[in-house]
Amino acid sequence: MKKESKKSKIAIQPVGDRILVKPEEPSDERSPAGIIIPDTAQKEKPERGRVIAVGPGKRGDDNELIPVAVKVGDTVMFSKYGYDEVKIDDEEYYIISESNILAVIK
Repeated sequence: MKKESKKSKIAIQPVGDRILVKPEEPSDERSPAGIIIPDTAQKEKPERGRVIAVGPGKRGDDNELIPVAVKVGDTVMFSKYGYDEVKIDDEEYYIISESNILAVIK
């Protein structure tokens, strides 16, 4: 296996306009009133994550390749139910179609 950089230690390449995302880890948050909400009380999966790998893009009607708009390292917000969960080396990742990416967080 080819040695990867420390930033990306997995060797997976999404196809088409799919994107591999590492979901953000849940953390203790505060409510607007200052009450700490522990991660055990948050039952929903995160809807944000960091882009780990991107596919080459999809083909348009004229068969021209349309590249993916996000890049590796971007933090993105995505649809709540618009992803497939995969486990790689005991870590959870999401594979998301570009159409399910809602925004890039700067």
